Amino acid sequence: MMAKAKIEIFPSRFGLFPYMFLIYLFMPGYYIFLQSGWKVYVGYILLAVFLITYRQLYFMTKAFTKWLILQIGIVLFLSVFININILFLGFFPAHFIGYYEEKKQFLWALVLFALSLFTPLIIHFNYLNPGSLLYFLPFILLMLFSPFGIRSMNSRMELERQLDEANARIEELVKREERLRIARDLHDTLGHTLSLITLKSQLAGKLLLRDVDRAKSEVEEIERTSRTALSQVRELVSDLRAITISEELLSSSAILEAASIAFHYQYDLKLDKIPGLTQNILSMCLREAVTNVVKHSQAENCYIAIVEKSGEIMISIADDGKGLDKKEQSGNGLKGIAERLELIDGHLQLMTDKGAKLVITVPVIVKEREAGVVS
Repeated sequence: MMAKAKIEIFPSRFGLFPYMFLIYLFMPGYYIFLQSGWKVYVGYILLAVFLITYRQLYFMTKAFTKWLILQIGIVLFLSVFININILFLGFFPAHFIGYYEEKKQFLWALVLFALSLFTPLIIHFNYLNPGSLLYFLPFILLMLFSPFGIRSMNSRMELERQLDEANARIEELVKREERLRIARDLHDTLGHTLSLITLKSQLAGKLLLRDVDRAKSEVEEIERTSRTALSQVRELVSDLRAITISEELLSSSAILEAASIAFHYQYDLKLDKIPGLTQNILSMCLREAVTNVVKHSQAENCYIAIVEKSGEIMISIADDGKGLDKKEQSGNGLKGIAERLELIDGHLQLMTDKGAKLVITVPVIVKEREAGVVS
């Protein structure tokens, strides 16, 4: 059996926003209720049709312009023949006019909309006092200017979508290139070494019964070669995963700048003295923290400080945004930072007074000694 198509009242990508606007239909419904005779029936029928146009316009079909013209026509008719206060329904088409991407279509729709707003005022001019005109004028101007804001917002959202797609394609290309590089490195660095191990193993097997001393020498050579191969593997892994704090700071600066967040940085130690493993983990933690600032903080400034105190490295990432709510404080991002820090005996402290502040502390001296003992 074929699955039934899901019927949407409004596109799910808009969330609750379309439903919130429906509250503004109650006042026109009240004005129609105050009428009598044919005006009541015609008024409610047109209001129902208006509701249909409102739904259809959100789906951005090929008939978008026709639905918009019909919606503007209903606002014009109701405000002329029912009640001039229904003119405030114009905020609905004002919103959708901003969806036009082509400038010519946008301007034509705006001109038509402006005519529909001023026509009821001209027709009812003799019945309106100066106070009423001054009452309507600010709202009419707001309705005429709001499409520009909506259009600008939609353009920015489209640019962000295209940027996300471009970044995704770039990331995929980078991954492909990285796979090719890994394959080349493995072939170039390990291929020869493993071939040598294979040949020497075969030789040792043949010499085992004829020349034990030489076979022992070949086995020792195999061991040395295998250690070399292991070292090469470690170098490859290190090259793939190592991220320095300096590199991450540059990346963070670029990300914050793109999000229009000012970047402030201070430090009092040489970053190149921090062990590679510690640098790598701190860099990943720094990336996650800065990502949280960009996504959630709504901040204007981000402050990053790196200091060394009593053999400990302290990194603080602070912003002047709205802070973190309980859901964000228990999110996967902060959990991931804490779990990474556990690998190097570090810990995380969160403060949410006047924005958010993360303080990362790592006992770098202890780790350096441990690394020396292990190696």
